[in-house]
Amino acid sequence: MTRLLILDRDGVINRDSRDFVKTPDEWIPLPGSIEAVARLSSAGFTVAVASNQSGLARGLFDEETLVAMHAKFRELVDAAGGVVGRIEWCPHGPDDDCDCRKPSPGLLVRIGRHYDVTLENVPVIGDSMRDLQAAVAVGARPILVRTGNGAQTETRLPDELVDIEVFDTLSEAADALIGEV
Repeated sequence: MTRLLILDRDGVINRDSRDFVKTPDEWIPLPGSIEAVARLSSAGFTVAVASNQSGLARGLFDEETLVAMHAKFRELVDAAGGVVGRIEWCPHGPDDDCDCRKPSPGLLVRIGRHYDVTLENVPVIGDSMRDLQAAVAVGARPILVRTGNGAQTETRLPDELVDIEVFDTLSEAADALIGEV
């Protein structure tokens, strides 16, 4: 059975930027994130990524560049002894009417279909409200990290999310999840 885990990208795995992460050189892992993904993978989790990438719709970078960023991520995790599973992204802008841009659950649904698993209680780790909302929409287990936009997100959690798990970093969240295995 697949033990699936879904991560947001910017602000969870790598540094986020108000100006968007537009090149592989700008894709800079957060401290400990690569090792955390490798540890999760080694512990038996299938680590997938679901990421809004409106920079595509805005013309800030193209799909080839995005794939190069993800290749860099995969190579770093591989070098640390882990494996990155499926990476799904939404190429649409915030005003596009799509079902994949979080908080819509389309990216998560695609990942679940790919692995042929139900998303009920699957850990979804993010740093923004839309990550948490997408997780709730599919019955997954929303987990907030304080990196990226997470500290700000934590201050405005709605009542239905005040009891979710919150960790300082992806590394701390990974340790907790691995401890459950």
